[in-house]
Amino acid sequence: MSVRSGRRIFWAVSLFLFLAGMVLSLLTGPVMTTPADLVRFLRAPDPVHAAIFVDLRLARAVLAFLVGAALALSGAILQGYFRNPMADPFVVGVSSGASLGAVTATLLGFEAAAFGFSGPGLFAFVSGLAIVSLVYVLSLRRGGFKVETLLLTGIAAGSLASALTSFLLFMRSDSYDRAVFWLLGSFQLAEWSQAAAIAPWVALGLAGSIWLARDMDLLALGDETAQALGSPVRRVRKVFLALSALLASLGVAVSGIIGFVGLVVPHWVRLLIGPSHRRLFAASALAGGTFLLYCDLLARNLLPAELPIGVITAAVGAPFFLYLLHKKR
Repeated sequence: MSVRSGRRIFWAVSLFLFLAGMVLSLLTGPVMTTPADLVRFLRAPDPVHAAIFVDLRLARAVLAFLVGAALALSGAILQGYFRNPMADPFVVGVSSGASLGAVTATLLGFEAAAFGFSGPGLFAFVSGLAIVSLVYVLSLRRGGFKVETLLLTGIAAGSLASALTSFLLFMRSDSYDRAVFWLLGSFQLAEWSQAAAIAPWVALGLAGSIWLARDMDLLALGDETAQALGSPVRRVRKVFLALSALLASLGVAVSGIIGFVGLVVPHWVRLLIGPSHRRLFAASALAGGTFLLYCDLLARNLLPAELPIGVITAAVGAPFFLYLLHKKR
C-alpha cells in the first residue's frame, strides 16, 4: 500500500469515526433515546427533543471536539517547536498556569461571565497566556533566544503554578469540590455559548499553523539552516508559541485540565501520515477532537456517576504512550 493510499485511509477512517461519535453522543445521556427518536426529531422537531438533542447533547459533543482539536493542535505545534515528541501544553506551563487562574477565581467566588466564558474560565484563559508570556520574557538572554532555555523555564514555571494551586486548595479545603472541575476536566457544564466563544479562535489557530507549516518544516532543520533558507525564525517562533498558548488556554478555560491529548495524539498521527506539518496540523486537530469525543462518551457511560474526562484521557493515553516508547525502543 502506497503512502498516499495510507493517508487517504487515515482521513476516511477519521471522518467516519468523527461522524459516528457525533451520532453516539446525540443518543447517549440520562434520558433514554433511540435512533428512531432522533429520526423523528429531524423530521418534525419538538421543544422537548430539541432541548435534549441540540441544547444538551450536541452542544457538549461540539465543545468536546473543539477542545480536543485545540489541545492536539497545540501539542503538534509544540512538538515541532521544540523538535521533541515529548512536548505538550504542560511543558511551557500554560496548563498549570490556566488551572491556577481558574482555582483562584473559584476560591474567590468570582462568577461574572463574559464572552461565553465563566468567571473561572476567564481567569484560566488570562493566566494561561500570562504565564507563557512570562516564560518567554524570562527565556530571553543577551545572546538571543534559546529553545532549551524556554523549555526549562516553562517546566519550572509550571511546577511553581502547580505548587501555588495546591497551596490554595490546602488553605481553602472547603472549596475543593468546586476546584476539582478544573483539576480533572469535565464537559458537564457545556453550553453553546462556550462552543461559539472558542470556535473562531480554534479555526484561526488551525489556519495560522497551516499557513506557517513550511516554516515549521524548516525549523526542524535547525534555526540557522531555516534562516538561511529564508524563514524569519524569531518571528515565526513567537507566532507559533502564541498560537499554542492560545489554543491550550482556550481548552482549559472551558473544560479544565485534560492531559495526554496534546502529547499522544500528534505523536500517533505523525507515525501514520508522516512529519509534514501542513498535513500533521490538520490531521492532529481532527484526530484530537475525535479522540476527546469518544473519551467523553466513556466518561458518561462507564459508571453510573459521570467520571472526570481527565481520568479517561490519562487511562487511555498513558498506556498507549508507553506502548509507543517501548515499540520505538
